[in-house]
Amino acid sequence: MNKNKRIAIIGAGPGGLTLARILQQAGFNPVVFEGETSATQREQGGTLDLTEDMGQKALRAAGLFDQFKAICRYEGEALKVMNKSADVLYEDCSNENAEQTTSRPEIDRKVLRQMLLDSVNQEAIKWGHKLLYATPLENGQHKLHFENGATETVDLVVGADGAFSKLRPLVSKETAEYSGVSMVEINILDAKNQFPDIVEMNGLGSVFALDDYKGMLAQMNGDGKIRVYLSFKAPKEWLHNNGINYENLKEAKQELLKLFEDWSPELKKYIHYANGAIFPRRIYMLPVGHKWTHKKGVTLLGDAAHLMSPFAGAGANLAMLDASELALSITTHDNIDEAVYNYELKMFEYAAEIASETKRNMDLFFEINAAEKLTELMKTHYVE
Repeated sequence: MNKNKRIAIIGAGPGGLTLARILQQAGFNPVVFEGETSATQREQGGTLDLTEDMGQKALRAAGLFDQFKAICRYEGEALKVMNKSADVLYEDCSNENAEQTTSRPEIDRKVLRQMLLDSVNQEAIKWGHKLLYATPLENGQHKLHFENGATETVDLVVGADGAFSKLRPLVSKETAEYSGVSMVEINILDAKNQFPDIVEMNGLGSVFALDDYKGMLAQMNGDGKIRVYLSFKAPKEWLHNNGINYENLKEAKQELLKLFEDWSPELKKYIHYANGAIFPRRIYMLPVGHKWTHKKGVTLLGDAAHLMSPFAGAGANLAMLDASELALSITTHDNIDEAVYNYELKMFEYAAEIASETKRNMDLFFEINAAEKLTELMKTHYVE
């Protein structure tokens, strides 16, 4: 019986935890190995919109949808598209009044992760277990080697370990490559109380201000913070040879303002008001349509399987969908190897479609007249 198989999940992100939750609900005993020492070791990122056909579908399978509905933010779906003059070219604020009838409600990443963590048997999560490598053994088993010296032998190991997965080399020669896009993340803490003017402009959702082959991508978080991704089409080295001192917020803001010198004073407030942490980020991706030949005893989900840029909001959604599809396959097949094979075939197909969309969106964001082109795309896709 599959329930007696030793299943290891590498990574306690949304994908890994969703898989663990659904398998536990079905009577399995997977173990989640996480390199971080606790759930609060590092910043968990911004806000997510979970779609009906991916993230929400997975939460239904996990029996957590009602919990999600109670804590998500329907007003977070609001979106404005602007050019550098702060002209609003597209606006969807239909959900600012928080009607619970919408398809992509928002939830902060840390809130989602905590909900998933709370739903999983705590003894099944092994914190401080950073995977170094896995060795294939006979009969499809793998021996896992961790940085803390621990080892484990398992029947199935699932790589939910992100962009630079330690398990991906077991099935694929592909590695994450720089996408050509770099971001500088800045944060406006307590924006609702300290800077009501920027909150009024931003609204309760997101702003995409695009022009001159760069962008300001801002999102209101549930804790009253506005997270802003200053985005640039740039060589890989640019992020660290551009003269910006990321260790000194005041100096960094002066340099960042120069990069948006002729942008609207209203939009430049995103930089002027920044009062929190600053993070330089390169955007990496796997080739669109990434797939591999099935290998017994190992598989991947989420970014480990199909890393893509964030320009379709699909990362966490896809990871959770992968988790639910893999769990469903395992719980409905007598042969766990067949279950994994069938999951992979299905996942390759839908992930390739979304990766293609994400790549098209990324290219569009950094074209000439990007705001106008995005507006046309939004009207085509979302307006009857």
